Amino acid sequence: MSTRRSFLRMSAITLVGLANNLLFGCGNRSSSDSTQLSSALDDIGPLLPPDDNGIMLPEGFRSRIIARSGFQPYIGSPYLWHDAPDGGATFSTNDNGWIYVSNSEVGNNSGGVGAIRFDSSGNIMDAYSILENSNYNCAGGPTSWNTWLSCEEHDSGVIWECDPFGIRLPVQRPALGIFAHEAATLDTNTNMIYLTEDKPDGCFYRFAPDSYTIDGNPDLNSGVLEVAIVDSQDLSVRWQPVPDPSASSQPTRYQVGSSTKFNGGEGIVFYNGIISFASKGDNKIWSYNTENNQISVTYDKNTHPTPILSGVDNITLNNEGELVVGEDGGDLQIIALAKSNKLVPLAQLVGHNSSEVTGPAFSPDGKRLYFSSQRGTSGSSRGGVTFEVTAPYHR
Repeated sequence: MSTRRSFLRMSAITLVGLANNLLFGCGNRSSSDSTQLSSALDDIGPLLPPDDNGIMLPEGFRSRIIARSGFQPYIGSPYLWHDAPDGGATFSTNDNGWIYVSNSEVGNNSGGVGAIRFDSSGNIMDAYSILENSNYNCAGGPTSWNTWLSCEEHDSGVIWECDPFGIRLPVQRPALGIFAHEAATLDTNTNMIYLTEDKPDGCFYRFAPDSYTIDGNPDLNSGVLEVAIVDSQDLSVRWQPVPDPSASSQPTRYQVGSSTKFNGGEGIVFYNGIISFASKGDNKIWSYNTENNQISVTYDKNTHPTPILSGVDNITLNNEGELVVGEDGGDLQIIALAKSNKLVPLAQLVGHNSSEVTGPAFSPDGKRLYFSSQRGTSGSSRGGVTFEVTAPYHR
């Protein structure tokens, strides 16, 4: 690991990290004054011609490039931004700043996770690695104890629990299953972790920890991995334990014969008792109600009256709990699903035809949206570009 190890940096970040362990500051959660905000999605106008950064944005939006693969996001750090940036999230710091973490979806033990730290004004203050030597880190999910669950998307993929502050070393969490992980989200009501699998016959999983750490957080080393079984008549969901989460003799998705298959599980989020996740193979967004164990389709490209959202992939939430989805395909847009059921384009990449939109995440105050073009205009994993778009997302 080449995470920061100098004494001065360690001391400063340790203070921030310790403070944040006492707070709920993980990605896409409300800031301290977010209760005074309301969604402005219905007020957002149409996309305008591309700006200087090659992004079509509505009026009042402005973009900047914060990182490019192979270049330093922060001149004061030797860290070079990783190739093929993918899933991401933000984490609050106790100086009213935040950290954006981003996965690297490359193989040959060259994957990992990078981080960019911002001050309260949005200036970049540091950049560093929090995970190296992993493979095909796709999406993931933040936890309420300020860690990032980075998901490896291959048949022997594991979940790495990473420290956004770059202090603690990353740890593998094989109890969460060995499979082609796409994304993860924490149900903060039950401390269960829900997981998607990016396979045409992938499954929908959840992990129930059976103990807690000395800090009172769920212990991800031990628990029960379960797979969803959906009743085709009433769409009720029951959960069956996966006999061998290590997949030593058979892939997890085949171990329970009655498990329901989802065509290419992608991004997943939790809000107010609802787990929402995407399946890219059939262009659907699903909603699972954790209280009554019912599942339904929130968005279906084949039946929606204005099906402008295509290639549903990474998902995030704004501070009002509205879904914001990045496209892998389609028009390479980021589209929000407003509470009014209106589909609202927030951005569109131009000239990135061999790329995809990845890693959408809002700053904790909800004013800035981060995302990447995984392969940029070159179509190469080394051409990744990471953006910030500042806009009136909330009133």
